Amino acid sequence: MRTRKSARAGQYLALLAYLVFLAFPFLWLISTAFKPPRELGSLHPTWIPKDPTLANFRQAFDEQPLLDAALNSLTAAVGAAVISVLIATPMAYVMARHRTRLARAATGWVVVSQAFPFVLVIIPLFLVLKNLRLINSVPGLIMVYVVWALPFALWMLVGYVRAVPTELEEAAAVDGAGRLRTLVSITAPLLAPGIVATALFAFISAWNEFFFALVLLKTPEKQTLPVVLTHFIGAEGVADLGPLEAAAFLATLPSLVVFAVIQKRITGGMLAGAVKS
Repeated sequence: MRTRKSARAGQYLALLAYLVFLAFPFLWLISTAFKPPRELGSLHPTWIPKDPTLANFRQAFDEQPLLDAALNSLTAAVGAAVISVLIATPMAYVMARHRTRLARAATGWVVVSQAFPFVLVIIPLFLVLKNLRLINSVPGLIMVYVVWALPFALWMLVGYVRAVPTELEEAAAVDGAGRLRTLVSITAPLLAPGIVATALFAFISAWNEFFFALVLLKTPEKQTLPVVLTHFIGAEGVADLGPLEAAAFLATLPSLVVFAVIQKRITGGMLAGAVKS
């Protein structure tokens, strides 16, 4: 009994340490965003600002077009999430219900493709977008995000589809429903938690992505929020710390809000995908 209690206490301590490790950067980001310049340069920094101010936020909006950049990021993230789910859902259904050699090979390729580094695929993607005249455009960036998010989205949804009992689809077939009608009316509603979780993954990945946006978007009015944040760093590598932290804090909020709103659906989707009939 003592050994079990000690093991459980150790698990809780490890979990607490992990939570502190995860929360420290965000808490320090919030603290720094509200500090005046004299506190930012202090040799003895404190967690809570002694004289909190909103000047960093005003300066951030005055120096950079944050609202336009946020709109570009939102457009790219929502577009990537919606298109990825629309493509991945029927593909995952086929791969889950028809377990042929081709389906297994496709699943293996999906897993392997996640190991490809960004640098390896950026040149082919750049050439394709150049031929399509989509360089320096948000639609072109959405296309890249869909290509990058689709393998993992497909891999996630395959597990969710396999968790749906095939008896329900067989009953629909007996009633005369075709494959498409069964997918839309029977399977898709049961996949709602998994679809939400997959869409959230695609949204957050696109919202926080930096490398592709930096390479593909050239004009300032089309750049996304992560790229615009780099403009707070001067030519000599010296960061305008206050406005940078304020802008970074604002850039982090949408992901947190979206996750907080639909976290119950995400948990349900994970559990559904983990249980196989």
